[in-house]
Amino acid sequence: MTRTAEAATVSAVARQFLTFQLGGEMYAVGILRIKEIIEYGALTAVPMMPTFIRGVINLRGSVVPVVDLRARFGAGPTAIGRRTCIVIVEIEADGESQVVGVLVDAVHEVLDIADADIEPAPSFGTQIRPDFVAGMGKVAGNFVILLDLARVLAVDEMASVAAAADADALPPVH
Repeated sequence: MTRTAEAATVSAVARQFLTFQLGGEMYAVGILRIKEIIEYGALTAVPMMPTFIRGVINLRGSVVPVVDLRARFGAGPTAIGRRTCIVIVEIEADGESQVVGVLVDAVHEVLDIADADIEPAPSFGTQIRPDFVAGMGKVAGNFVILLDLARVLAVDEMASVAAAADADALPPVH
């Protein structure tokens, strides 16, 4: 195979993404990060957590925090409906693997998106922070926002947001 043909084959390689909906927008994450999808069930609320952490679930004996992506993106809490579900994902944090649930409005399908159909993340125009976007996938003439889960679910950043929320909630000292 010539170097040109090899490069064309590599650029045409498709990656698989799980697509889901949040407030009318279509998002996707790489399928390799997904452990499972479960229907929305009872969450145990944890006091003094930021609003985007809805609580924890018991997943086969493990405590798994559940992050409401709509709230994490600043769009308010997800309204629970019959298609609402929790996508269990695995992320790397400080060299360790961590399991987190993300609350989404609805899961759609797994799509193959060729590398050639993935555009760089725009610096504006989305309703979420640009550093949360890994790219824009072109699918059937529409764009799907590809999320960078490592940034969206960065534990250290979420902890600093929680600390800032706690500081805002404290009464003023006289």
